[in-house]
Amino acid sequence: MTTTGIRLLAPAPGWAHEADVVVVGSGVAGLTVALRCAAQGARVTVVTKAHLDDGSTRWAQGGIAAALGEGDTPAQHLDDTLVAGAGLCDEEAVRILVTEGPDAVRRLIATGAHFDTSETTGEILLTREGGHHRRRIAHAGGDATGAEISRALIEAVREAGVPHAEGQGSIEFIENALVLDLLTDAAGDTAGVTLHVMGEGQRDGVGSVRARAVVLATGGMGQVFSATTNPAVSTGDGVALALRAGAEVSDLEFVQFHPTVLFLGADAEGQQPLVSEAVRGEGAHLVDADGVRFMQGQHELAELAPRDIVAKGIMRRMQETGAEHMYLDGRHFGAEMWSKRFPTILAACRAHGIDPVTEPIPVAPAAHYASGGVRTDLHGRTTVPGLYACGEVACTGVHGANRLASNSLLEGLVFAERIAADIAARPAAPGAPVIPAPSRFPLLPSEARYGIQRIMTRGAGVLRSAASLEEAAEALHRMYADAAELLERDGKTAEPCVETWEASNLCLVARVLVEAARRREETRGCHWREDRPARDDDNWRRHIVATLDPPASHGLRPGGASPAVPATLTIRTTDTADFAPGPRHGGPHPTRPGTEQQR
Repeated sequence: MTTTGIRLLAPAPGWAHEADVVVVGSGVAGLTVALRCAAQGARVTVVTKAHLDDGSTRWAQGGIAAALGEGDTPAQHLDDTLVAGAGLCDEEAVRILVTEGPDAVRRLIATGAHFDTSETTGEILLTREGGHHRRRIAHAGGDATGAEISRALIEAVREAGVPHAEGQGSIEFIENALVLDLLTDAAGDTAGVTLHVMGEGQRDGVGSVRARAVVLATGGMGQVFSATTNPAVSTGDGVALALRAGAEVSDLEFVQFHPTVLFLGADAEGQQPLVSEAVRGEGAHLVDADGVRFMQGQHELAELAPRDIVAKGIMRRMQETGAEHMYLDGRHFGAEMWSKRFPTILAACRAHGIDPVTEPIPVAPAAHYASGGVRTDLHGRTTVPGLYACGEVACTGVHGANRLASNSLLEGLVFAERIAADIAARPAAPGAPVIPAPSRFPLLPSEARYGIQRIMTRGAGVLRSAASLEEAAEALHRMYADAAELLERDGKTAEPCVETWEASNLCLVARVLVEAARRREETRGCHWREDRPARDDDNWRRHIVATLDPPASHGLRPGGASPAVPATLTIRTTDTADFAPGPRHGGPHPTRPGTEQQR
């Protein structure tokens, strides 16, 4: 295994820290890995981009799916997940999710998470969401499940932070830190990360954390689009790092657009308020301006069809009527139910001048969740030795072409525990990190972020076509090539800082997403090609895998710097729908004949 040698332009590390395991991210996946590794005696360092509770987990409203209710079974949960995934789920990965999930939720409760329970029986209350045929969604605080899970895990990791006995593990935190790139030893094995800490203190500026294992739990990449439910920190940093490190990325074209996001205007940008699927699970109806329930007759579950089907139904009705949005009508709930069951959503709507108690909520789809990501095996291992991925940043094969509602928190829990067990079984320490030559990878200016978002929204959003994707690909290539040419010709690039690093990460993941979407000439799950409206199992029941390769020839300049030749995206398709044959059989998959070399 060799890494690409491609890195973000950054100052040399000015400080170093030692750990056994570095966890990048502080959502349900990252904190669960940290807790389990520390319990096994490891010294863990958690690196998070903002504060511990600022990740995507705390924004999760609906809940966590698991077969906990009477009459429900993992087999039924598996069936619903496979249907939602539109033929691309890895059945073995899904079976692990649904069979290990119930006990993982019970361990989360033992950690301190409090779910809503019946006042009479004390049993956990369960609701339904899209694609589920049974009530199996456990929720907390009505519609604040993510916030409660985040609270419980943060309290637990803070308690575990200081060892109470000899040989016990520990957890340290580095907050307000953007991870930059992977460190590797001479053999290409993971040896830690470089990172930039924002602010002043004992550790500030660019430094390194050296460790034998790195776990990416960085969340999503929703900020690649203008309007998203994701927080501002979701800039695809983990996927970009993995690509630069030589890891394989899979299924990035499958971006889930949540059907019911509060519509704040056609030009609204940034993080948008989510209206949970649980609102429809409790009986709210999707209607057009005339009050017609347009999802009836489109699917047996109507408003509770899988998310890709509901999002397409909303978009079709918007096209048919010329409207900018549809409506979610829950007026029949009454004031008491809204305030008790959905207090967060009620407050968000009222903050924007809409009262769901007395009027329908204007809604439209917006970018929500990446079903693809860094390709892993059943133990969270990527194709780079010692590098793991978990949660939304990972592609485990669980979600296929479209994630089933509320499976994301469960995936974070289950695969975090599997990663921790695998790390404990592989205690060997890496060699000394190789000090790389100065990077010549061009940085984009901070304002490029907004250009990328508009390019992606226009060309690779809910509705895609060969023409729109070609336009997006050309615009992104031009943006990157211009920066590379300026660096090569004049030795100039944008000043290294958080904003330019984020813009560069966004551009990289956007390029991969667009190239994968161009390649997939069909409509499947949450990938909707207007020019290819049919699902094509004969040709496209397979996965698209991307890697970032260094230039074939890049002789060194005086002083050890390499010329600014753009890196190459290599896109290939797997031969079958089987997921991740490479890492599951002991190593990265070799490039197959017919691989396309993309920009």
